[in-house]
Amino acid sequence: MENLTRLWESTGLYNLSGPQAMMMGVGFLLLYLAIKKEFEPLLLVPIGFGAVLSNIPIAGMSAEGGLLYYLYGGIKAGIFPLLIFMGVGAMTDFGPMLANPKTLFLGAAAQFGIFATLLGALVLNAVPGLDFTIKDAAAIAIIGGADGPTAIYVASKLAPDLLGAIAVAAYSYMALVPLIQPPIMRALTTEEERKIEMQQLRAVSNIEKIFFPLMLLLVTALLLPSAAPLVGMFCLGNLMSTCGVVDRLNKTAQNELINIVTIFLGLAVGSKMSAEDFLQMETLGILGLGAVAFCIGTACGVLMAKTMNKFSKTPINPLIGAAGVSAVPMAARVANKVGLEANPHNFLLMHAMGPNVAGVIGSAVAAGVLLSLVK
Repeated sequence: MENLTRLWESTGLYNLSGPQAMMMGVGFLLLYLAIKKEFEPLLLVPIGFGAVLSNIPIAGMSAEGGLLYYLYGGIKAGIFPLLIFMGVGAMTDFGPMLANPKTLFLGAAAQFGIFATLLGALVLNAVPGLDFTIKDAAAIAIIGGADGPTAIYVASKLAPDLLGAIAVAAYSYMALVPLIQPPIMRALTTEEERKIEMQQLRAVSNIEKIFFPLMLLLVTALLLPSAAPLVGMFCLGNLMSTCGVVDRLNKTAQNELINIVTIFLGLAVGSKMSAEDFLQMETLGILGLGAVAFCIGTACGVLMAKTMNKFSKTPINPLIGAAGVSAVPMAARVANKVGLEANPHNFLLMHAMGPNVAGVIGSAVAAGVLLSLVK
């Protein structure tokens, strides 16, 4: 009888607490959204599974010595987000942005949501139960850039205890781009503005595409060294794609490497979704602020495009401003879809890719600014 009692007390069912069961439920919810709804499945599947593993009683998957504990070292050291940024760079085409450099302003405007949310996080400290430090606020604010790897990178440096909630918020809102952005875009534009057809982009030479990432890295290194890791890996990936002499490295960066790192990154993020870390008042604050940040970024991009259109010699459809958030390429596809609804002949995808790519650069630069100011 004593042996049976000891055996029962060693089971996970006996040791399972209510908060752990709740967080396992959150993990299964993420798996449902990824598999059934196809919300960012490449990240939400490993994140959700990692959340389940980290909350299994006694198993110690995320405790020191466990698999997830060691995988998190790749985030803590900043390795996984940077490698993913290299893969993203390899899959990115700077052509649309170089063909219309004005779209850089749209990518920059969309980052306003980051700095507005920084202030919002500090204001929320007036709410009982919330106590965000300036580092916490900066890490939460980066969600507004709609760039998962950047959000994870900044959170790992400034607020590792909030990493799980920040990562889930960042990727959740990226997945919800088709639902969140269109109402904001329609509310801030008229029917006539949405019908605006833009001129065909000029052809961009391969020399320009090779030259740009090198210049971008040089300018970043000289003016904002703290952004150099993110921008540098992004530029390396892009250079491998455009230079034409390292096809094997380019294919590896775009496929095998980024896929492997994505699995490790997702599991490591899931390891920070243990009940004691995640089930806190701050989590609700992070999810709310993330939504506000994303909405502000979308609105600022559209408003900047409307302003630029008043002074531009060539027409600019304000819808492409919403693509200034760096959810590549989903935000550009949404801009194109809303444009086609207003005008069946209005193809905005390539025009929207300009601010979309500029948004990736803008979020990396914003991350560098936050890391420089908040230490």
